[in-house]
Amino acid sequence: MKHRDVGLRSGIFITFSGNCRRALTFYQSCFGGALQFETFGEELQGFAEKPVVSGSLVSDKITIYGSDLVHNEGRRVGNYISVFLLCKSAPERKRLIEKLAFDKPGNDNGQKLVEVADGFGVTWVLGL
Repeated sequence: MKHRDVGLRSGIFITFSGNCRRALTFYQSCFGGALQFETFGEELQGFAEKPVVSGSLVSDKITIYGSDLVHNEGRRVGNYISVFLLCKSAPERKRLIEKLAFDKPGNDNGQKLVEVADGFGVTWVLGL
């Protein structure tokens, strides 16, 4: 994954364990931006298609990196980490809640921080 700028660039890295392409494509529908995927050269046992070794979504708002390849210990979803996004306005946050909530109803309760779990097991905290 090459970027034009030469300095440090922060981003989020998420292991998706088999649905990286689908997840990053979904996030592109939420945030816009450009997708890039590097796949394994051949099919691997346990994967329906060639697994994504590394993928990225780079938009003006967020950079998300991901992979289908999981550490030997396996993927464990914990409750100690979430992705935080500071929204510019209440309407922008409402739009993101509706998109990220996938097929579940999102709830903007008017609080400073709103938590949304997406269909890929990732928890997002959206602030104002």
